[in-house]
Amino acid sequence: MAASAHDLARWTRFAAKGGIGRCTATVDCVAREIGDLMFLKGDDIIVLMQLPDAGYYLGFCEGVVGRFSSTDVQFHGKLKRPIMAKRGS
Repeated sequence: MAASAHDLARWTRFAAKGGIGRCTATVDCVAREIGDLMFLKGDDIIVLMQLPDAGYYLGFCEGVVGRFSSTDVQFHGKLKRPIMAKRGS
């Protein structure tokens, strides 16, 4: 999942606002494929969105946006429902 510079900037701004929730890594996770999020046990991850693949999310950790599995983290409370907003050009 390669993202454009525009998309990365948008996700970074959304992460700065808290995304849809937070979680903490329960294990060290090495990125196995392009687009995977790498993190260490204890790292805080901002959840950006739930992905179509069951149990996978897009997250932000240490300035990087990537995909991670819900089995590798502990969520802090219930995730917010995403709000889809369309901006004018």
